[in-house]
Amino acid sequence: MKLRSLIEEYLQQARMMQVATSRENQPWACTVYFATDEDLNLYWISLPTRRHSEEIRRNEKVAGTVVLPHTPGDEVRGIQFEGIAKELQGTEAREGLQYYAQRYGMDESAIEKILTGENPHVCYRITPKSFVLFDEVNFPDDSRQEYRVQ
Repeated sequence: MKLRSLIEEYLQQARMMQVATSRENQPWACTVYFATDEDLNLYWISLPTRRHSEEIRRNEKVAGTVVLPHTPGDEVRGIQFEGIAKELQGTEAREGLQYYAQRYGMDESAIEKILTGENPHVCYRITPKSFVLFDEVNFPDDSRQEYRVQ
C-alpha cells in the first residue's frame, strides 16, 4: 500500500489534531478540529487571540500530531508532521473554510460570518513539509515511515 494513501486515509478518519507552536524557545500545544485537502494541507479555525494563533503570527514553523483513539495493547497508528502555518485571508480563507465547512456541516452563512468578522474566528492552514506515519498495523517490522511532501 502506498504511504501517501495511508496518510490520506488516516487523516480522513481522524477529526482532531494537536498543533505545537513556540515563543522564545518555549513550546506550546493545542488541540483543534481539522480538515484536509488533496495536497495534504491541514485547515482549522480558531480565535486570533489564542496563544497558538499569536505564536503562529510570530513564528510560522509548527509541528503536530494526529492520533486515532486506541486502547493499550492495540497496534498503534499515528501521524506526526512538521510544516508552515499561516492565518488565511481573502480567497485563501474562503477556500480553507470550504474544506472545513464540508467536513463539519457548516453552512454558507457561517462561512460568511467568519469572512466578514461577524464571527471572530479565523481560518488557518498548515502546509506540511513532512509526515511520519507510525503504523504497527501496515508496517509491523518497521512501523516508522517518513513521507516528504513535494
